[in-house]
Amino acid sequence: MDNQSLPYFVVDAFSHKPFSGNPAAVCILDEPKPDEWLQKIAAQFNLSETAFLWHQKDNQWQLRWFTPSCEVKLCGHATLASAHVLSHELKFPYQEFLFSTLSGTLVAIANANTVTLNFPKIQPKLFSNIYLYNDDVGIQQLNLDIVAAYQAGEDVIVELATEDEVLNYSPEMEKLAKIETRGVMITAPAKNDERDFVSRFFAPRAGIDEDPVTGSAHCSLAILWSKKLGKQMLRAEQLSQRRGFLEVGVHQEYVSLMGKSSTFSKGTLRN
Repeated sequence: MDNQSLPYFVVDAFSHKPFSGNPAAVCILDEPKPDEWLQKIAAQFNLSETAFLWHQKDNQWQLRWFTPSCEVKLCGHATLASAHVLSHELKFPYQEFLFSTLSGTLVAIANANTVTLNFPKIQPKLFSNIYLYNDDVGIQQLNLDIVAAYQAGEDVIVELATEDEVLNYSPEMEKLAKIETRGVMITAPAKNDERDFVSRFFAPRAGIDEDPVTGSAHCSLAILWSKKLGKQMLRAEQLSQRRGFLEVGVHQEYVSLMGKSSTFSKGTLRN
């Protein structure tokens, strides 16, 4: 690798057609870099997440994710994009990749057209008194007709009755930013048989108004809808402007997230 430059790729993850899914930058490093440098690079890309990878040995890589404003502990679409780059762009001769991250070791399995991620389960916990929760956190300010609300790790899930309510919701980012959580998901059952559930994800406190497709959010959404619909494997659509599709599975020890990716651009960073 040229010590004056480092390769990067911009990949549309969970993408079923061009200019859809969630774009992530994937930067291949020759060694660990200072946090300040990583944050500046992520801010320069100004995508919802930038992934930084450096090789450890064989199929093992160190992986970190940064939004334009902060580091995050878990990111699905940038992990999918990373496995896509290693398998389909850099042609590493492995089907399975192991990523050491702040959330532990994550497994990615690359096939000809898809990548499957094995991610940790995030159990959604029902708030038994929605109105009390509203008073404490501020969900009542969002003008949503709430069916139920859940804590899901660093996020909050707000369940709505219909797909149209999710699609037509007009977020007020100033109000969303006051809720003391990483992000707020709104979700509902899908209105046709091609999908099982739909969602949207807002994270203005992390520098992302609306995330196009949020793999990590489905670590809890998959469990929620698996229980409600009585299905282990589900099809999901995220109803952002770019749209994104993924297949999710709930297993005994993990949640699987499967999707397609396509490389939009590639280049080099000055080291």
